[in-house]
Amino acid sequence: MTRLTISTGCLGITLLATVIGGTAVAAEYPTRTVRMIVPFASGSATDTSARIYANELSKQMGQQVIADNRPGAGGTIGMQLLAKAAADGYTIGYAGPGPLAINRSVTPNLPYDVDKDYQPISQAVTAPIMLAVSPTLPVKTVKDLVALAKSRPDALSNGSAGTGTIGHLAGEYFKMKSGTRILHVPYKGGGQAAIDVMSGQVQLMFDPINGVSPHVRSGKLRGLAVTSLNRAKAFPAIPTVAETIKDFEVTTWGGILAPAGIPKPALTRLSAEMQKAVKSPTVIERYAVLGADPVASTPEQFTALIRSEYAKWAEVVKRAMPQ
Repeated sequence: MTRLTISTGCLGITLLATVIGGTAVAAEYPTRTVRMIVPFASGSATDTSARIYANELSKQMGQQVIADNRPGAGGTIGMQLLAKAAADGYTIGYAGPGPLAINRSVTPNLPYDVDKDYQPISQAVTAPIMLAVSPTLPVKTVKDLVALAKSRPDALSNGSAGTGTIGHLAGEYFKMKSGTRILHVPYKGGGQAAIDVMSGQVQLMFDPINGVSPHVRSGKLRGLAVTSLNRAKAFPAIPTVAETIKDFEVTTWGGILAPAGIPKPALTRLSAEMQKAVKSPTVIERYAVLGADPVASTPEQFTALIRSEYAKWAEVVKRAMPQ
């Protein structure tokens, strides 16, 4: 009886120590700088969004969160680096639909596996795409554009930041839903595409709202519609595509993730900090200027978003880019 009592007591002490130790680890993380890999160039829409959260998380957690730009190959270089990083909570990443949902349908033998190599932490932002047209194009509404495109098959062209980008596939999705035939013209970046749309060499483009909003406000581009189901707060007078084409919805988004196997205390802390960050007046204000909305989710919700977006774009890629 004495031995059993002592053993049980020791077990209780051990369990208590484990609980206290786990709590301490959760409270202490992070104890040093956290690197946030951004798989696109400095100044890109993804980079801008990532830095908003890197700054806010730095303030909240008391340790620097530093954006580390690793651009190239449509985000593949940075994502591969993230997949191979130590799963200790001190290397995280920021990515959106290209690297997480589209690339695996577009690029054969992708050197990373979204489902196996990463632990989603939280969605960070959602933003509509804007359908913008050249001021020289004689259309004022989506209905006008569809009618013109149907009357002139393959005569209009859609400029994008490149094959397989969200702007390209949004255009392909538009063609599928509207029954139109519009040529795709890929560029090396959205800025180059916008220049040719402004000049009238290319007639239209689908681009993240923060990319084209300055040109729309200046009148160099005509904002025809946004692709979210609800009108953008930054442009309440511009209708949605869905007001003309039922159920049409395309959004761009971004989120925080880590290498698979990140310690539970680190995952829990980062998830909680993201829930807090989206309510920060600074974050809300920064995104309002960009025409986007900060949004947090649980790891499970972010995982579900990635999977649903993959399924959606896989079908578009299959129809638009047959192998």
